[in-house]
Amino acid sequence: MIREILKYPNKILKSKCNPIEIFDENLHTLLDDMHETMVNDEGIGLAAIQIGELKNIFIISMPNEDGKQEKDNLLEAINPKILKSENMKSSEEGCLSVPKFSAKIRRFQNITLKYQDRDGNEIAKDFNDYDAVACQHELDHLNGILFIDKLSILDKVKFKKYLKK
Repeated sequence: MIREILKYPNKILKSKCNPIEIFDENLHTLLDDMHETMVNDEGIGLAAIQIGELKNIFIISMPNEDGKQEKDNLLEAINPKILKSENMKSSEEGCLSVPKFSAKIRRFQNITLKYQDRDGNEIAKDFNDYDAVACQHELDHLNGILFIDKLSILDKVKFKKYLKK
């Protein structure tokens, strides 16, 4: 089921999410809804908080060469935590909760992420470049942080103009 994506300045987006302890059919339904919602809005990542669920979950699906998001290329990260990070660099980011605005944000280009899958299995995996950036962007959501909270002074001026529109 496609859910509504919360938009900035909705106060829920600034909340901290709660860990997942029960891995059941309700969780699977939420993950499926998140995927359907993300694809419908043409996003590559979505945190549960963005649909009003204060749960420690994010998903990411990078499009293939044809621009399609294959379900078998979907990362479902539950209770994620960065174990290792290195190689800081700036790259362009946008967000489904802040539509039609993007800016350069400094993030690590290489991370090791520990998380659980939909069945509760623990996984540790290395992510690089855009995949690493997407994981950090979504992980920030789980802690009530939006990419606009990390804007440079110049980009904050641009964002204020964006808000006036």
